[in-house]
Amino acid sequence: MTDIAIRAMTADDAVAVLAIYQAGMDAGDASFEDTAPTWETFDAGKLPAHRHVAVDPDGTVLGWVAVSRVSARQVYAGVVEHSVYVDPAAQGRGVGRALLDALIASTEAAGIWTIQSGIFPENTASRALHRVAGFRELGVRERIGRHASQGNRWRDVVFIERRSPLVV
Repeated sequence: MTDIAIRAMTADDAVAVLAIYQAGMDAGDASFEDTAPTWETFDAGKLPAHRHVAVDPDGTVLGWVAVSRVSARQVYAGVVEHSVYVDPAAQGRGVGRALLDALIASTEAAGIWTIQSGIFPENTASRALHRVAGFRELGVRERIGRHASQGNRWRDVVFIERRSPLVV
């Protein structure tokens, strides 16, 4: 993993970030969505201070992580929902873990106490990655949504969270 650097995501990363996002969707077990959004939509929905990319020495984007607010209510100001995607060609190199570590550091520094997300039960690699990074599985949200690209079939989602031991 020593050849991987983590840096802030910028608009210059848009093409690579959205291509990696689309590759994850195309694999079938990363999102209910079928098509990556435009950069403008992506940018508007993610908190700027908590968007990171992993790059190799030549600057190629290998993966990304970003968060969204879960609510505009003040009581949930310290709770975010995250997404992490790794280029299929870079999987197994520690990219996902490096991205989650960077995300945890940036959110804790900002006083965010909970990072949450949902993972399809079949996405065993993501579930394992998140366990290693300190996330816990809280339960399964059964038949929470329909997956249009898979014949509109119902999908379950494993609800995960990481509570910061530093933000109290």
